[in-house]
Amino acid sequence: MDIRIIIYLNNCLLLLSLLLGIIKFKLLSNKEKWYVYYIIFLFIIEGTNKLFILFEMKNISFLYPLYIAGEFFILSFLYMKKHGLSGYWLIPLSMAAVFLISAQYFGMTIDNDYAKVISNMIIVCFAGYTLLQEIKGSETVNRFLLVDACIFFYYSVSVFTFIVQHQLAVISQQNATLIWGINNLLSSVVYGALIYKLLRLKK
Repeated sequence: MDIRIIIYLNNCLLLLSLLLGIIKFKLLSNKEKWYVYYIIFLFIIEGTNKLFILFEMKNISFLYPLYIAGEFFILSFLYMKKHGLSGYWLIPLSMAAVFLISAQYFGMTIDNDYAKVISNMIIVCFAGYTLLQEIKGSETVNRFLLVDACIFFYYSVSVFTFIVQHQLAVISQQNATLIWGINNLLSSVVYGALIYKLLRLKK
């Protein structure tokens, strides 16, 4: 499949999940609203990225650490809320998010791709714990279990993708395109799961 088709599909599903999230926002609990905040954030990042490309801005690398930190903070806070974790957990989470954003501006040698791997692994742990709780028979109703499962799968694969990212330059363009196509396709699965669950919500 052409990578451009996957990207168009990804963008369309992101937009549709955003619109549905806004329409169904009042039907969501305070915990579930963080799924919508997550989509809003991703839409802003994607939209900003495309605007900068449209206006031919040469350096848009500053968006990447913002994307890493924002995604990490929103999803971590989402799962904290779902599991009723203490607000004190916000302190290390906030410090981690700020570190991921600012490390490169203070001359630290941390690579953004490794920061992405670390943040993804933490997200995988949160989502995996949620799935384990459901298997054990959690008393809390989880209407977005399918979304949690897709998040767990997507970020698990992303960990592998970003680990091998530095090797993409030495492999064929076809294989590199295939890897990023799979990554975009899996994120489309997350958006699709959100769309499905939002469409099924009723008053």
